Amino acid sequence: MSRVENIAEEGTSTSWRRERGEPSLVDVYRSIPIRGGSNWRRFLGFLGPGYLVAVGYMDPGNWATSLAGGSKFGYALLFIALLSNVMAIILQHLCARLAIATGRDLAQACRDAYPKPVGYVLWLLAELAIVATDIAEVIGTAIGLNLLFGIPLEIGVIITALDVFLILYLQRLGFRWIEAFIMTLLGVIAACFLVQIVMADPQWGDVIRGFAPTVEIVSNPDMLYLALGIIGATVMPHNLYLHSGIVQTRAYGESLPERRQALKFATIDSTVALMFALTINASILILAAAAFHGTSNEGIEELEKAHTLLSPILGYAIAPVLFGIALLCCGLNSTVTATMAGQIVMEGFLDLKLAPWARRLITRAIAIVPAGFVAILYGESGTAKLLILSQVILGLQLPFAVVPLVRLTAQSAKMGALRSPRWLTAIAALVAAIIIVLNIKVIIDLLIN
Repeated sequence: MSRVENIAEEGTSTSWRRERGEPSLVDVYRSIPIRGGSNWRRFLGFLGPGYLVAVGYMDPGNWATSLAGGSKFGYALLFIALLSNVMAIILQHLCARLAIATGRDLAQACRDAYPKPVGYVLWLLAELAIVATDIAEVIGTAIGLNLLFGIPLEIGVIITALDVFLILYLQRLGFRWIEAFIMTLLGVIAACFLVQIVMADPQWGDVIRGFAPTVEIVSNPDMLYLALGIIGATVMPHNLYLHSGIVQTRAYGESLPERRQALKFATIDSTVALMFALTINASILILAAAAFHGTSNEGIEELEKAHTLLSPILGYAIAPVLFGIALLCCGLNSTVTATMAGQIVMEGFLDLKLAPWARRLITRAIAIVPAGFVAILYGESGTAKLLILSQVILGLQLPFAVVPLVRLTAQSAKMGALRSPRWLTAIAALVAAIIIVLNIKVIIDLLIN
């Protein structure tokens, strides 16, 4: 490409960015400077958003699907955990590419690209996904509080609603404080699972074989249902909106070389973070398979029951405590990032002009009210099935976020020189097709059965 063509493409993208008004998360937009110096020092400036995204890949909904999958089918669904993580890496890269090329998050880009009726439908579906996400997170956090401190589920739900004030406080200190809070809790989660895996002492040969695909995953309706739940719990729609918003907290510059470097560093950040998330998800499934599969507790789904049985099965009194701590940390992290995703979705699709604190309260209320109602209605009984159902709903909604993302990032008019290469668009389209086919299959199975 000649220098003149390069400048023309860059100008198209930059002018499109500047004509479109206020960016998402305006109070933290470009608030983190990227200082000069070595590439390593510049990369450290981009370190953080990927770990906020990774939170959604290990939230309580993942716990329910991985626990059910491991206890019922052993290590067989580890392949799905790996597959969904590869899908996630590709899609999150596209989110960063869209944001850095256009200055728009996915919700804003959809609002710009589609007629208003289509935009409103996409907004409603995105809100449905966030409600489904919050159901899992509210229940998971409330269960964690109950397991560790004996707090009733109903009171735990109310406590989880207060996380919006934590976000407001941390963002007043700076977006880096939110990232530090999230990354600290992720470290605690990793330590808890490392100890539990050592206690469980799984058959590592079977673990390795579990990462290979089997025909039974598609042919067995029960296994496919859980597989879609794992994909829905891993490749979460709200994370696509979240990443495309928070990557813009970095002041990476406007020139094409600066944006290319920003895309490279943002991709490294999210890829490493998602590989970390895979180890956590795989650990949950491995722990469930090692502790429960092939025993009288095979098929266990409830987080409370798994917590109770870990001590007698593994022979360590601290095992259930570590399980509860990790669950609580996952729930706290997930409610924080889901609230931010809700703000991005509402701002982006509806172009609301409200004070940041008001936007956060509104978006949190939209998600927490139905989630809290469902959690209180079901109580402790049936929480596992509700958690798994919420992840299947996410899987069913996922194409309505993925297809626009793939389509928008392939357009030269909007992306300029940073448009997706054809090979990447082809792979992303294949990912979208796999998700859609799995959704159709699970719907047919549910209708027949």
